[in-house]
Amino acid sequence: MSDVIDRPLLDQESTAKTRFRIVDCDIHPSLHARSDLNPFLAKRWQEHMKTYGDHLRTPYFGTTPYPRSSPLIARRDAWPPTGGPPGSDLDFMRKQYLDPLDVEFGLLQVLDMFIFSQQNLEFGAAIQRAVNEWQLAHWTSREPRLKAAILVGQDDIAAAVAEIERCAKVGQYVQINVSPRANEPLGRRRYWPIYALAEELGLPLGIHVGGYGGHPPAGGGWPSYYAEEHQSNAHTMAATLTSLVLEGVPEQFPDLKIVFIEGGFGWISSTMWRMDQHFDRFRAEVPHLKRRPSEYVREHFWFTTQPIDEPDEARHLRSLIEWVGVDRLLFSSDYPHWDFDDPRFAFKTPLTDAERTKIFQTNARAVYKL
Repeated sequence: MSDVIDRPLLDQESTAKTRFRIVDCDIHPSLHARSDLNPFLAKRWQEHMKTYGDHLRTPYFGTTPYPRSSPLIARRDAWPPTGGPPGSDLDFMRKQYLDPLDVEFGLLQVLDMFIFSQQNLEFGAAIQRAVNEWQLAHWTSREPRLKAAILVGQDDIAAAVAEIERCAKVGQYVQINVSPRANEPLGRRRYWPIYALAEELGLPLGIHVGGYGGHPPAGGGWPSYYAEEHQSNAHTMAATLTSLVLEGVPEQFPDLKIVFIEGGFGWISSTMWRMDQHFDRFRAEVPHLKRRPSEYVREHFWFTTQPIDEPDEARHLRSLIEWVGVDRLLFSSDYPHWDFDDPRFAFKTPLTDAERTKIFQTNARAVYKL
């Protein structure tokens, strides 16, 4: 996590800018209120949302099971002066982040409404369509620097495929988003129709941490503390990468690009090493894999940088970047959340100009065809 949590995003006395324009692969817009979705919902679902709300596989109603350490997971200085939650005011986002830090493109990652985890599948389908339309109406049509993703609840395959096809005809989305905490591991064949369509459309598959599939977020059961739950995000992403690779998704869909978002990258090397070691011993069990797992990772997967694992010694971070590969990393800030990574201070280890350009700009341009 960045060490600038209490530092203002913009020093009002400074006009310093980044050395080149940034592509930020993780910006979180928020609803000002749930009623913002009403123009995109049938009357039935407006009444349902007002009367019944969410139906999730968690013991709480309409919230996360582990309260965040700051209201709405946000920085204290990210609340708009006009009211509403952090990330809900476009003008304030421009003033606080997009303009002063010279963000050329920002990819929207919507977390509102737990789209990926709604257990009422009809309501979930209505909500995913409403949120996808809301992104265009409230954000990308007003701010061309911002780019939307097609959000789908991966556990209703038919509704997900229909929504992807609908949004693809609109043509204003740059990726398809699913959740790593699904009802089953994402490598399972039940999810393959989503991957096949993503490959056909040439849209990357984005997998942002989060979701509630009804299973404990940690392998040992339900955590006691938010710190444990937050740590388990990396474990979830490692398990998801393993499932996708060993189940044969990149082998089956050789042109599919997969982006892991907000999972950090400190765990990737050891996960690849372990998969390769086990593949060498158990390859007879997975004959559908034609190459070592690490080869698939290095060709089909990208990873956003936030939250950056920051060891005490900069040389260790340098080694980590080299193991993962500079070409695999995409800068992300996680604005406006509490562990936001300011692009001016995001890396403690020195980067060459060429490396910085790749991570902060050109890698994302290539993946998303910006």
